[in-house]
Amino acid sequence: MATAVAPRMFKNFINGEWVESRSGKAYENRNPANTDELIGLFVSSNSEDVDAAVDAATEAYKTWRLVPAPKRAEILFRAAELLVQRKEDFSKDMTREMGKVLAETRGDVQEAIDMTYYMAGEGRRLFGQTTPSELPNKFAMSVRQSIGACGMITPWNFPMAIPSWKMMPALISGNTVVLKPAEDTPLSSYHLVQVLTEAGVPRGVVNLVSGDGPNAGAPLSQHKDVPVVSFTGSTAVGRIIAQACAPDFKHCSLEMGGKNIIIVMEDANLDLAVDGAVWGGFGTTGQRCTAASRVAVHKDVYKEFVDRLVDRVKSLKVGDGLDASTDMGPCINEQQLKTVMSYVEIGKNEGAKLLTGGNRLDGGMYAKGWFHAPTVFGDCSPKMRIAQEEIFGPVVSVIPIESLEHAVDVANGVPYGLSASIYTRNVNRAFQATRDLYTGIVYVNAPTIGAETHLPFGGTKQTGNGHREAAIAAIDFFTEWKTIYIDYSDKLQRAQIDNV
Repeated sequence: MATAVAPRMFKNFINGEWVESRSGKAYENRNPANTDELIGLFVSSNSEDVDAAVDAATEAYKTWRLVPAPKRAEILFRAAELLVQRKEDFSKDMTREMGKVLAETRGDVQEAIDMTYYMAGEGRRLFGQTTPSELPNKFAMSVRQSIGACGMITPWNFPMAIPSWKMMPALISGNTVVLKPAEDTPLSSYHLVQVLTEAGVPRGVVNLVSGDGPNAGAPLSQHKDVPVVSFTGSTAVGRIIAQACAPDFKHCSLEMGGKNIIIVMEDANLDLAVDGAVWGGFGTTGQRCTAASRVAVHKDVYKEFVDRLVDRVKSLKVGDGLDASTDMGPCINEQQLKTVMSYVEIGKNEGAKLLTGGNRLDGGMYAKGWFHAPTVFGDCSPKMRIAQEEIFGPVVSVIPIESLEHAVDVANGVPYGLSASIYTRNVNRAFQATRDLYTGIVYVNAPTIGAETHLPFGGTKQTGNGHREAAIAAIDFFTEWKTIYIDYSDKLQRAQIDNV
């Protein structure tokens, strides 16, 4: 007689060992496309677990910071090689726990590979500056220095890419890490930590505590021995973390919401613009901070564009992301699905024209998952809530515009400033848009998604607090500058006082 296989229990990783939570509790991680499938049980961490992880990271920092950066880089390079070898398995696991289609989860893992290779290269390029002194027989330079144990709180929509954005620059800079992944997608972070461990990261340098925000994330952000906190998630939670970090003047990086726009001018390649709007709006089921949830279309091509867009959206196949024919997967969980459904009702009540979708998908193949039809609203006012607030789901608002100036006003007229895009064949307009759009990222003739790891990622206004992920900008966040003066004149020199 067949017997049920017990679900796998995933533990915390603290000081080089997989350990139980002090809480004695655990939670289920289930497939959002089929909630009958249990991915695993993950321990529910509390403040005691966080204390243990921070203690381990703090102790390990004493020696890790002294490891030469090129040697730290060799470990990251080995980790990147392991990620390459396991990309397909990790991608399938990510689709099972997060829901997005396999092509996208492969891209997620690839982004972690790219970031790890990139930061490995920075092990020989943690450059400072040398400069002539204004006084004789005096040498002046600046160097980067590490900071300490870094607390990292990451979201569920890019469960391997975003942890890599934070961990790799922190590690190459000589810091240690305590990672608290999103409770909806912890498995991908477990894979990343396992790879780093196999690659040779010493005990205590990387630690992982799973659990929710109030019981694990909050103690981490508030911990007195954590001088650096990096967070990606909602603006509401980011505000709470900023307040927690403020009393101790911690380094605090916040990457938060977006209400991104694609501008389609009358001279645009409409086929290309429709491709971009579909991918930008419905890739990852619209669950990206860079998702193109608004499309502003010039009145001269508005009807033609909308007709084409609606036809394309109606043809999207929604389903299990492991099915190669699926275009769009489920929402991450029931609460997110309910949020999407509530915004659809808000859009209807505001007078937006529902052009396609607008409903939950249930029954049949959808019965066990959190699926919503890809949805397009037309004739939207830029001040409608569906055109102002981040929905984080497969809902796109189309807004008619009369000119580039009008489009820029609409684009900038939201609380966020992450990404924007313009489709035009006019190079002058393209450059004007890149100048006037107040966002951290601008695309020309491409959608609002598609960031590359060697360029800064982040936004303005309520999207962030001035820091950037990825590229050298990330190293700027995870290091402090130290300026060094060496006076070999053998006499007292008083800088500006004697520099006359």
